[in-house]
Amino acid sequence: MSSSLTKGTLVTIIGEAVLQNRLISLLTELKVSGYTLVPAQGAGSHGRRMGDIAGYNTNIELKTLVTADISDQLFEALKPFQETHALVVFRQTVEGLFD
Repeated sequence: MSSSLTKGTLVTIIGEAVLQNRLISLLTELKVSGYTLVPAQGAGSHGRRMGDIAGYNTNIELKTLVTADISDQLFEALKPFQETHALVVFRQTVEGLFD
């Protein structure tokens, strides 16, 4: 069955909600075909992000399926964001039913 599955790179970005529009613009520039965006809560090295006040101290989680090359470009483009914002980015090689 695995031969009928598509392989790709899942990139997950967890960052401050104020980055949402810039992240979407970056994906558009890289011609990424789609993404999923959800509010996120949690705690980490940048403190607690509970999203208790809309637009303040809130995080988002953005996921997209791309090629390995696009994921490399995305990582390079996101590095400067870490200098001024809380941001975690990771990728995984996945296979599934997508195109």
